[in-house]
Order: sequence, then C-alpha cells, then structure tokens
Amino acid sequence: MQVSVTSHRDPEPLKFEAFERLAHFVLGLESAPENSELSVALVDTDEMARLNEQYRGIVGPTDVLSFGCDDPCAVAGDEPITLGDVIIAPDVAQAQAADLGTTIEAELNLLLVHGILHLLGYDHESDEDALVMQAREAVVLEAYVAE
Repeated sequence: MQVSVTSHRDPEPLKFEAFERLAHFVLGLESAPENSELSVALVDTDEMARLNEQYRGIVGPTDVLSFGCDDPCAVAGDEPITLGDVIIAPDVAQAQAADLGTTIEAELNLLLVHGILHLLGYDHESDEDALVMQAREAVVLEAYVAE
C-alpha cells in the first residue's frame, strides 16, 4: 500500500511518519487491496476554509475532508488503485483537542481514521450510519494503540 503525506503549511512542525504508519494500519485492518494508494495533505485553516466552501458550500474551515475517486476499481497491470485524498487542518484539530480536553495527537489520529473510513465507504449521513462509523473509528484507534 502506498501512502503519501504532503504539507501545504510552512513550516510544517508535524512528523509525517506517524500519519503514514496509522494510514497503513487502517488500510490493512480494513482489508484494502495491497496495491491501494492514498494521499494525505495537511493544510492551513485558510486553505481548508476555501476547500470547504468550494466543495461543500459551507463557509469556514472544517477539520477533515475526504475526496474519494469516482471509481476506485482494479486497473490493468500493477498500477495502484487510487482510493482518494484525505485533507486535514491541524490548526483546527488543535483547537478541537483543546475544546475536548484531549491531545492533538489523539485528535489528528481520529481525523485521519475518519477520513480514510470515508474513502472506504463509511459515512454519517444518517444517525445509524454515524453510530456505525463512530464505533468503527473507536475499534480502529483502540487496535492501533494496543499494537
């Protein structure tokens, strides 16, 4: 599985290895195809607000956005299957962590798992779907911490 993490923030104080390690863990736990490809981007608050308004019609920043490929089906040869992109705003995550009384690491981990699960077909459009997704997030994060 291929995971690429990039930053659009300058300077970037976060270490990419933690994002890559967790992303690989989630993809493995969710039985994503071995030749899956995932992109994770870290953006500042202004960029996240722009993306949120452009793609969701909501003014202001959000914490995480997922952009899945239209049809992540198998491709010819050994080309990777592109699952999509997860966009995270660490500054928004930091504010949420403070509000929730948790750590920035825990909040970033949750957002990354949340974003990847969206790409793998989970959503929270209905209350029932939200409960399923939240339960899966908890299972994944608990398994990751126990590893």
